[in-house]
This record gives sequence, structure tokens and C-alpha cells, in this order.
Amino acid sequence: MVDAPGPRPGRWTAVFFLTLFIVNAAGLPYYLAPLPVRVRSPLHPIFKPNGYVGHTAGVAALVLFLFLWVYPLRKRIPWLSRAGSMRVWLHLHIVAGLAMPLLAATHAAWRFTGVIGLGFWASCVVAASGMVGRYLYVRVPRSRQGLELSIGEIEARSRRLVSRIAARTTLSEERIRSLLATSRPAASPSLPHALFRLFADDLERRRAVRRLMREVRKKGSGTRLERRALARVRRLARRRVALEQQAKLLEATQRLFRYWHTAHMPVAITALITVLVHVAVVVALGTTWFW
Repeated sequence: MVDAPGPRPGRWTAVFFLTLFIVNAAGLPYYLAPLPVRVRSPLHPIFKPNGYVGHTAGVAALVLFLFLWVYPLRKRIPWLSRAGSMRVWLHLHIVAGLAMPLLAATHAAWRFTGVIGLGFWASCVVAASGMVGRYLYVRVPRSRQGLELSIGEIEARSRRLVSRIAARTTLSEERIRSLLATSRPAASPSLPHALFRLFADDLERRRAVRRLMREVRKKGSGTRLERRALARVRRLARRRVALEQQAKLLEATQRLFRYWHTAHMPVAITALITVLVHVAVVVALGTTWFW
């Protein structure tokens, strides 16, 4: 489930959010001031919605909002699907969705009234919905190209992970399977029960991995394994348990994801319309600092 090594977008994500935090921290005296005080503040030309910082943040929010629509297009346009790995695209899609409300808040100078306020709250709903979608998405096993795996492919990958754990410890494959075993859900769980099982599996996965690591140390493997090797065993164990749990709830998770997608698109389209209306009004009135 891990893509081939490539660029590390996480570092640039941290730089982006740190920069956004510093900008908002610099404008904090302005944002906390009452509206009459803001207008007379020397910071007003910089941090007001159509000021240097405020309007730049608005343009950046619009660019990110439009970029969000490139991700679903990537899955439908053949030549675009070959541009970069799915992991990087998903990461950028999530970052854009989370950054958009923060940029919109900076653009609004943290005053959410009128159309700009509606756009902000719409972007918040889209971001929250996207976080739910990401939670469900990663619980459907996929290949490096982002394609869903069949049950047979999941089981084959699970067997390989057990073999790799056994090769790094003194435990037999049968013992590893026993230690990492998790409870089996109902044959055809209802959607609420399936959602509950997803949350419960997150906790059970940690317990199963702890069982294995205790056994590894108990058998004396820990004395011969370096700390880095133990960490590798722990990661392999987490992936093995996750695969087993995902296989058990595969059909239910796929149904949940389809329902989420059906609900997410109207919300995203509504937010897009709201933002475009706001942009059209701003352009028509010419209330910007660069035109």
C-alpha cells in the first residue's frame, strides 16, 4: 500500500502552514480589534479583505479551490491519470482542502459576514466532509496506482507481510497470525455497525500489534534486533492487521465510501458556486489591490 519512493510533500506542507500561521500571528492585533478600530489601524491596508495580505489569501484560496477539482478529473482523464502517483495527488488534495478555510478566514480578516462568510463556512463543510472521505478511502486497500485490490490480492499481500515479519523475528508464521488475529464482524453489517467497527478496529489494531511486540521481546528476539529493526517489525505488523481488518469490512467500507461520495459532491458544488459568485462580485466592483 506504500508508493514507490518519491518527493516528500509533507515538508512543503509544514512550510506552507507555518507561513500561514506567522502571517495570521502578525495580523492578530488587527483581527482582534473592533471594526471601528480596524479602519483607523495602520495594519488596515495590509490585512483588510481587499488588502495586500487579505486579497492575496483570497486569490490563493480560489486557486486551491479550483485545484481541488483537478483530483476527481485525474481519475476520469486517461492522460492525466499518469501524471504523478496517486499518493501525492491525494496528499495535495487533502492539504488544499484543509488550507482553503484558513486562507478564506485570512481573506475575510476573520469576520464571517455576507457572501464571504457563506463561502468560508461552505469551505469548512467541504473540508470536514473531505476528512471523513479520507478516513474511508484509506480503509479500502489499493495498489500503488490507486486501484482497489481484490480479496485475493489482499490475502496475497497479507501472506507476504507475515513472511517478512517471520524473517525478522524467531516467531513462526502461524504464531504471528494468531497474535495478530482480530475479531470478525457480522457477515453483512449494517452501515452504522460497519462505521462503528471501523472505529473499533483502530483500537483493536493497536492491541494486536502490542501483543506481537511483547511476544517478540519475550522470546528474546528483542536482544538481537536493533531498535530500527523492531520499528520495522511494528510497521509491518500494523499493515498486516490493517489488511486483515480491511478485508473483513471491504464490502461495507466500499458502500460507505459510495454514500459519502454521493453526499460530498453536492456540498462541494454548492461551495464552488458560492465562491464563484463572490469572485464575480469582487471583479465587477474592482475592489482589489492589483486591479
